[in-house]
Formats: sequence, structure tokens, C-alpha cells
Amino acid sequence: MAVLIRMTIAGKSFIGGNLEITVASNLTANNKLLKDALGTPKFSSENCHFSLVSVKTNLPSSMLPKVLNKFLDNTLQKMLPGLLCPAVDAVLDLVNAKLSAMTSEISLGTAGTLQYALLNQPTTNETFIQLDLKTVLHQKEGDEIDLPTDELPLTSLPPKKEAATQLILSANFLSAELQVMQESFSLDITDNMVLGLPPLVTSMLGTVIPEIAGALPPSQPLVIAMREAKPPLVTITPEAGFVHFFNTAEFLVSPSGSAPESLFVLDVHSDLKARFVVKEEKLCISLVLDSLAEMALASSSIGTFDVLPLKGILANIIHVAYMPSINEALQGGIPLPNLLGIKYQQAEISMSENALVLNVPVAEA
Repeated sequence: MAVLIRMTIAGKSFIGGNLEITVASNLTANNKLLKDALGTPKFSSENCHFSLVSVKTNLPSSMLPKVLNKFLDNTLQKMLPGLLCPAVDAVLDLVNAKLSAMTSEISLGTAGTLQYALLNQPTTNETFIQLDLKTVLHQKEGDEIDLPTDELPLTSLPPKKEAATQLILSANFLSAELQVMQESFSLDITDNMVLGLPPLVTSMLGTVIPEIAGALPPSQPLVIAMREAKPPLVTITPEAGFVHFFNTAEFLVSPSGSAPESLFVLDVHSDLKARFVVKEEKLCISLVLDSLAEMALASSSIGTFDVLPLKGILANIIHVAYMPSINEALQGGIPLPNLLGIKYQQAEISMSENALVLNVPVAEA
């Protein structure tokens, strides 16, 4: 740190009246950026040096003999370092207080909690500081999500823009965030949720798949229970971002006044196209069904059959009923790291291989 300091010291003159001493000085100090036990970035200073550049007073030069000038210089040389060097520490303490907010535990509503911390010691160069962050995610029961350690090579990412802070969010991190929210993606789909589509009744199934028509109870209402079979997976390329859902879709007969009975269960792999925006300092994700990549019969109480005729109907049902439920669960967004009060609202979002890139313009003073 190299700072040119200009200051005015005012007081009473030894000859009466007001005395003003205008001082220009150079202050230099070495600052270290480390991480503490909690994984918080922390600045410290050492080797603070102070040197006078000039000393001027509002008194005529004839009234300050050389011996008094020398005395004044010596006094300032001894006094000012004790005043100004602690000021460096005070400023760094304020910065550290802001950085400490980064490691605060953040609630993810009913899903769990998120906490950011430093993964490695910070690295610095002439133009920017690089912080490699790790995230600690806990489900509501307190179980920690096992998150792979990401170390994305900088050469694979877009170059950092001038006068901008660049935040890189890996696809693995986003996948883990969705894993915490996994329970929110369960939904029982009933007939009144799929307006404009064929009624969810057993006769509809018999029409689509004639070979099981004789095994179905006639005109009974259906429920499709969508459940996550394994955690969602986020993939990102420079062209697009996708969230892959791996569900079971259980078709149940739900007669009035009776317990539901399972007819069959499908394993369903859905590809959902993702759109990313920043709202209220959180990363928000909205999804739209791109395709049903795979669908297979997992179990059946009415015999085996070809599931392909169901693919179009199930895709429509997922689009109309399931996707709004998922997007509602995602509305809360993902809290972004609190770094010195950076405002992410103006971030320019782009995609790279396996990562989301946020370029945040540095606010002008």
C-alpha cells in the first residue's frame, strides 16, 4: 500500500493568532491477505513506513528560523507515524468486518443452509485479488451435502473484464444447491392440474395403451406421483445451461374413499433448459422442459407394456403441471457471496464450460 497523505494541523501560534501547518507525506505498508480458521479472508499490515515530503506553515518564513524548522520536522517525523500507521490498521479492520459477513450461515428457507468460506489462501497480482471459495451446504436435518472441490482453470474461463468483479459459479455448486432443495420437487399431479389435456382417468390410459385396457379399473381418477430418484444434475456449455431431473412417475388409481393403488412406475429422465438471472442479490433459476430424454418401465402391477405411447402425454403433463411447481420452489434463489458489499444486481451473466460467469461492474466512487 502506498498512500500520499495531505493534512493540515491547526492550533495557536506561539506569537498569537492561528497557526496552520500543511503536511504532505508518503505512507507505505505491506498488507497480507490470508484466511483465518473459519475460512474468512483477512487483511493484516506490517512494515508501516512514513516519510515527510513537505511542511508548510501560514507564518512568514522569516519568523521560522532553521533550527525551528528542523525541530518541527523532527517532531512530525516522530508523532505522525504513531497517528497514521494505526489508521491503516483501522481501515483494514473495517474491511475485515465486511469480509467476515461472507462466512455467515445463510438460510435456504425450509431446505437447509448455505455457508461460504475460503478454499485456499488468496492470490493477488497487480490488477485483482483471486479468492477460491468453497461452499458448505446443509440439509434441514443438518446433513452436509458432499460437494466436489472445484478448481476451474482460469484459462478455460472468459477473461475478466476491466473495472469488474468476476464471480464464477461451477455447475457442481449449482447441482449441490438443487440437491438441498430436492424434497421441494415432489408433486402429486391430479386431473384438475392439467387443464386442456386429456382427463387423468384410467380409460385414457386404456386408449393410449390398448394392451393394458383389460387390466385397468374403468374410469377411475388417476394420480401421478412425481418423486426425485436421484439428485438433479446441472450442465453448462457456452451455448446453454441444462438441469437434468431423474424422477420416478408412479401412476396410481385413486378411487373416492379408498387408498390409492399403484398401477405402474416409470423411470423418467427430463432435460430442462435453464435461464439464469440475478434478483435481490440472489441467483434465480427458471426452467422449461426441453425433452424427455429417457423413459422406462420400472415396475408394474398390470403387466409389461410399451411405454413409448405415453411419452408425449407425460411430457405435456410435466410441462403443464410439474414445471410450474418446480419453478415456484426455485423462486427463493441462491444467495451469492457477500464480498465487501458487492452489488450483483447489475451483473452481466454468461456461460462457460461447466461454469456460470457473473461480471459485476465496479461502482464508481
